Amino acid sequence: MPDFEVFTDYNNRAIRLTNERWTHILEHPEMIEQRERLIETLAAPDMVITTVKDSNVHAYHRLYEHTPVTRKYLVIAVKIETDDAFILTAYFSSRLKKGPIVWIP
Repeated sequence: MPDFEVFTDYNNRAIRLTNERWTHILEHPEMIEQRERLIETLAAPDMVITTVKDSNVHAYHRLYEHTPVTRKYLVIAVKIETDDAFILTAYFSSRLKKGPIVWIP
């Protein structure tokens, strides 16, 4: 049995989420029961940017009016490599990450 799941992003790209990374994400108590929002944010983000620190890390953003921590963006950091893409972390934030815009619908 694999130790990861695969989701599809807005660009029809396969994005892996390992059990280890999901456990890390759940260390943020507000992320418990946010799995469907994570999947939705990958598939239909409001914006995707390239992070300043690593141009291979894309931050997917989607604004939610109601979350466990009020009105926030769900931010998902995804490492994009030539033959692989995987989630590093996910969290709620009041602000958009800074960096060049990769995609806006």
